[in-house]
Amino acid sequence: MGQLTHAQYDILERAITAGSRVSVRRGARRESVVIPLRLETEGRREVIAARNPTTGHDLRIYVDEIESVEAVG
Repeated sequence: MGQLTHAQYDILERAITAGSRVSVRRGARRESVVIPLRLETEGRREVIAARNPTTGHDLRIYVDEIESVEAVG
């Protein structure tokens, strides 16, 4: 796991602005579709504050744990 590419940051930033969904993969079996709300820092780590579009639950996803980000729809 590691750093997002510039293209993946662009996808994430566009989704935050538009309120659209992204697919976030964290490992081979952990893929989630979320609505990103904002990027934050927590200590030295970047965090995506997001919402589950189905349940409405708030989520915090650490950027350094993400393998990929893709736009949905």
